[in-house]
Amino acid sequence: MIGFVEIIDAGRFAPAADGTARYAEQLRVPALSVGTYSLPAGAVDDQSPHAEDEVYHVVSGRGSFTSGGRTAEAGPGTTFFVPAGEDHRFHDVTADMTVLVFFAPAYSGRG
Repeated sequence: MIGFVEIIDAGRFAPAADGTARYAEQLRVPALSVGTYSLPAGAVDDQSPHAEDEVYHVVSGRGSFTSGGRTAEAGPGTTFFVPAGEDHRFHDVTADMTVLVFFAPAYSGRG
């Protein structure tokens, strides 16, 4: 049985002390992992493609998101799907962002 999962409130989840992006995982089962990604304004998102499909849901903040050669504005309520192996990143972050991240299957590291 899986216990209660706390999704960290955007107001309590802050970037790392050095102002860089930070990821914290809250749930891991073989088929899925869920975490919270924080990007402060002006941050560089240095992701590389993952081996898993991924869904991002922006909880707070503003910026842009590029994946598969397409760029879109990213703000509260925006959701993005990224297939496994596709290059993607947040950029032009103008307000601290908090993003829920869903990996399927569970995140195994950079692919």
